[in-house]
Amino acid sequence: MKKRTPVIMNMSGIYREEKFWKGQETVWVEAEDITGTNCYCDEDARTEISCRIDKFSPEGVHFIDSGNYHYLTRLWIGKIQQPFRLLVFDNHTDMQPPAFGGILSCGGWIAAALEELENLKYVILVGPDEAAYEQVDENLKDRVIFLSREKLQVMNDEERNWFLRETVSEVCNWRKSEGLQEDAEKFLPLYISVDKDVLCTEDAQTTWSQGDMRLTTLVSGVQTVLECAKESSGKIAGVDICGEADAEAVHEDEANDYANEKLLEVFEGLFGKSDCE
Repeated sequence: MKKRTPVIMNMSGIYREEKFWKGQETVWVEAEDITGTNCYCDEDARTEISCRIDKFSPEGVHFIDSGNYHYLTRLWIGKIQQPFRLLVFDNHTDMQPPAFGGILSCGGWIAAALEELENLKYVILVGPDEAAYEQVDENLKDRVIFLSREKLQVMNDEERNWFLRETVSEVCNWRKSEGLQEDAEKFLPLYISVDKDVLCTEDAQTTWSQGDMRLTTLVSGVQTVLECAKESSGKIAGVDICGEADAEAVHEDEANDYANEKLLEVFEGLFGKSDCE
């Protein structure tokens, strides 16, 4: 099976400075020319972006620029046509109430997805601190499973990976009963979204405040989830990665480049080739 080509969404121009994608087949979605996209996505921008990604499936790996554009996940998962779960690694909740009349934003896209997408049943959120999560609307918390930064700090890799394996298996129903074939129809796909601001500053440089997770810990956690999916015939509905540096600020690309390279290696070969490629 030929692998699906990674999609690079060029919102700011930052990927031109990086090297992880060079020498690989990639598809670029050019969007630097679209106004009204930085942190907030106005209706005109949302319509235009949706048009430019219309031919692409949510399956596959999507690089979506800095955390300022994490709301692009909302557009990708809106294309999923069946019930699914969402796993997010992020240093922030991204569940803030809208500040400007309900305009889609990087700080509120998870809340928007929970409110708007009937097919999104649960969110597993890994990384924000407990104080930030306390500010989340109580009505949303019923559909969120939360692992805080504070708990991550006192867990070892084995404990963190156990949490991911057990939680994902439970919410996605990735548990076979007597190996019956009909159980496979009940398995719910999982979409994975990674914001590299969950990482410590040694392993990434982003536009937002950062956590203290090491890249090795993140990669190990993702591998655990993918192994769990493989063992139980679960499906990964798609993946996106953000958390690049500000293209206009002074920054070092080496750490981000390396993190992107390692994450791409983990997800490589996970998806088959689409008809439109």
